[in-house]
Amino acid sequence: MSANKIGFPPVNEQMDLLRHGALEIISEEDLERKLTLSLKLGKPLIIKQGFDPSAPDLHLGHAVTIRKLAQFQSLGHRIIFLIGDFTGMVGDPSGRSKTRPRLTREEVLANAETYKSQVFKILNSKKTEIRFNSEWHASRDIYQFLDLAGRFTVARMLERDDFLIRYQKGEPISILEFLYPLMQAYDSVALQADVEMGGSDQKFNLLLGRKIQGEYSQDAQVAFLMPLLIGTDGKEKMSKSLNNYVGICDFPDDMYGKIMSIPDRLIVDYFTLATDLPVDGISVILNDIKSGQINPMQHKQRLAREVVQLYHSAEAAQSAEHHFVTRFRDHSVPDNIPEITVTPTPITGLIAVLDLMLQSGAVTSRGEGRRMIEAGAVWVDERHISDFRQEILLSSSIILKVGKRKICRIIPEA
Repeated sequence: MSANKIGFPPVNEQMDLLRHGALEIISEEDLERKLTLSLKLGKPLIIKQGFDPSAPDLHLGHAVTIRKLAQFQSLGHRIIFLIGDFTGMVGDPSGRSKTRPRLTREEVLANAETYKSQVFKILNSKKTEIRFNSEWHASRDIYQFLDLAGRFTVARMLERDDFLIRYQKGEPISILEFLYPLMQAYDSVALQADVEMGGSDQKFNLLLGRKIQGEYSQDAQVAFLMPLLIGTDGKEKMSKSLNNYVGICDFPDDMYGKIMSIPDRLIVDYFTLATDLPVDGISVILNDIKSGQINPMQHKQRLAREVVQLYHSAEAAQSAEHHFVTRFRDHSVPDNIPEITVTPTPITGLIAVLDLMLQSGAVTSRGEGRRMIEAGAVWVDERHISDFRQEILLSSSIILKVGKRKICRIIPEA
């Protein structure tokens, strides 16, 4: 197949697009060399990213790397979305201060199905290969596995910051956790990957894949690292466990409201990593914010519209903005709403949203509360509640709305 038939853009154009938003490319020279050969032969590069299905939902933090995969895909390259159904039962130790609980085979497969249904909000389903690493790991015999394990040392594994810190503190590190990076690295050998995509916390794993390909006489992959997206709290990386995430399957109103809650200092980062706005447009926004001539709220509203439109539609984005402006910026809450005193958990000040709904009388049972949340009919202040397990910080009064008619002001008991 000829290069013209594939339709690859010139290498410099590909590099300009791919560099945008990237944290580190190891190495740019290797990537340019691979792209040049790809163009010459008319053969797409194999771009891989692995996901261990340890949680069933994808959020904008995951989408940072998936969106970069989509850029490679738009350039004509071959995308492999690898589901680590085998390694998922081990658990990635990256960034972990203790051994991660192992998942059952059933949990891994259930989460993997959910991933497959969500990733095509970003990638082209007809041009994306979904693979499972049990295809090769499950069939490897013990001798092959020992050969793989024998190629690396404990000292090399302790180069990982998370391992080293835990080792110095005398905290346990399971042999399985040592084996995880090796198994992930071998995925690149099995797929003959040209490029592996990952967040900055995956640097050790990606570089190990680059090294192990050399051990198996393959051309070393490019380690393509993207920044970690800070969550809506403005402090930690986006994570469902920290409840600072924006899910790519969130309702439009909820997605819009969460984006509006981020600190102003994250606006440019979110435009860069979570939208399709070109570099020139982002530069204008950065200059506006630095100069102080334009209220950052205007740019944040545009950011929220851009994100909602990506995962829903332009109409949904407009509707979400109208709802937000009408209800929250203009404070369109009735004056004479009932005030109800509720007791949060001592010390933490938290209360489960279902308990909040029950204590306020908004619902008569936890089952009814869960159904209302799943129907998208529950709001706390400006936030649309989409998770029935969520906890609410009750440090001051809040507005609770359940359905179209039940609205009250919740006051924490002194």
